[in-house]
Amino acid sequence: MRKLIVREFISLDGVIQAPGGADEDPSSGFRFGGWVVPYSDEAASQDLPEQLERPYELLLGRRTYDIFARY
Repeated sequence: MRKLIVREFISLDGVIQAPGGADEDPSSGFRFGGWVVPYSDEAASQDLPEQLERPYELLLGRRTYDIFARY
């Protein structure tokens, strides 16, 4: 069995959304897309490459898969 490591962008009030653009997921009237970008800092920017340099698999939801499938 493999270990599942979850990386997510979550606000203090429980909003989970990728750091995409404002129109990334407007479902259910959500109008705060891209909220994480203004709060990103140097520590977060340094952590991401370290996490991504190791081999890994992605477990994607349907909407995220649709985004990744284009690439």
